[in-house]
Amino acid sequence: MKPVFSLLRERQVEVTYQEPLAAHTTWKIGGPADLLITPSSKSHLIMVLQILNDHHVPWMVLGKGSNLLVTDKGYRGAVIKLNKALDYARIVGNQIYGGAAYSLIKLAALANKHRLSGLEFAGGIPGSVGGAVYMNAGANGSDISDIFHSAEVITQTGAIRRLRAVDLDFSYRHSSLQDTDVIITEAIFELTPRDSESIKLQWNQYKEKRLKTQPLPFDCAGSVFRNPPGHFAAKLIEEAGLKGMRYGGAEVSNKHANFIMNTGNATALDVSTLMKQIQEKVHSQSGIQLVPEVVIVGEQ
Repeated sequence: MKPVFSLLRERQVEVTYQEPLAAHTTWKIGGPADLLITPSSKSHLIMVLQILNDHHVPWMVLGKGSNLLVTDKGYRGAVIKLNKALDYARIVGNQIYGGAAYSLIKLAALANKHRLSGLEFAGGIPGSVGGAVYMNAGANGSDISDIFHSAEVITQTGAIRRLRAVDLDFSYRHSSLQDTDVIITEAIFELTPRDSESIKLQWNQYKEKRLKTQPLPFDCAGSVFRNPPGHFAAKLIEEAGLKGMRYGGAEVSNKHANFIMNTGNATALDVSTLMKQIQEKVHSQSGIQLVPEVVIVGEQ
């Protein structure tokens, strides 16, 4: 790995060795990545991919670090963190363009400011634009696929392509991007003009709901489990009597049972153990097997 590290440094690419990923995830949990690479431009990103592939180095992409649990042993390979060159947004007509590293919350706020409706649901989703498309993120009965127009991606060979909704095969918390080795660099969303008061009212209603139901002061990663068809994961967990259940430094929120909080010193093992206990207890009571929504990465 050190030869690749030296080669990237020679090419003026920002890279750190054995970087703890806890500092880069919303759960504040995670061991070190062999390499943490922060490309400063699309051309740098393409060059990084070529170097990693030439040297057979495994890699993954990191946005805002929400919806992600990195194991305590960390990630063996390179983590590509998207920011700087891909941290932008602009509006063209009724469309809003977001760089993959741009905050989804900030994108929703920008749309609201310009009296464009469709992103109000995303005002509390603490991820990046790229991550939101990748996971088909959603809340309040809406998701990214409802407003998605297209996305620019870079393939593993360094080619730039534009993908439409039909190419992404969206479904609940899923896109075809999860089955490919491409990197999103930009997404375009199709919004609808609407009077500012109506948008503000909707935004405030969602905000009030978040404040009442989500453990916002604590480090967490959003919803831990997917909602099973016809059910809500939080309701199933609550009915199993698991609110406040704790393992190590990880605790099921008393506000929202589908949130696991890092109370200050939680490890990835604490969280994953608590997740398994929740799955076992919910299955025992309801017969329903909860499926994680958070992505777990790293050496086991």
